[in-house]
Amino acid sequence: MTAQPLEMLKAPSLDDFEALGRVALKGLPREFLTLIGDVEIRVDDFPTREVLDDLVIESEFDLLGLFVGVGLAHAGATAVTGMMPNRVWLYRRPILDYWAEHDETLGAIVTHVLIHEIGHHFGLSDDDMEAIEEAAD
Repeated sequence: MTAQPLEMLKAPSLDDFEALGRVALKGLPREFLTLIGDVEIRVDDFPTREVLDDLVIESEFDLLGLFVGVGLAHAGATAVTGMMPNRVWLYRRPILDYWAEHDETLGAIVTHVLIHEIGHHFGLSDDDMEAIEEAAD
């Protein structure tokens, strides 16, 4: 496969980010994935104003991702009828901005965001999440 000339390169699309998210999710350790059960990857350019206000975040560039849902560890013995599926939102523009400022691959950043959004939701420590990142494919 040959690389595209630099003048032909484009920023990854929302669909490209969704694909990156699915690949990153498949590479996470099984024990970690059991916390959340089935999860959807959703992508948007930015979080909504409502999300930013709820989290008391001023700039739409300050939120790279968000976990929304109830994992298996918190759901109890029975599933709730009408409960929305677990979702991890990836925010394309803030992630691209972060990528431009750091020496990491885009895939590594997406994996990091997934692990941290899921991990923070379940109260994992930064050390726990670092170990999960090291175990990820």
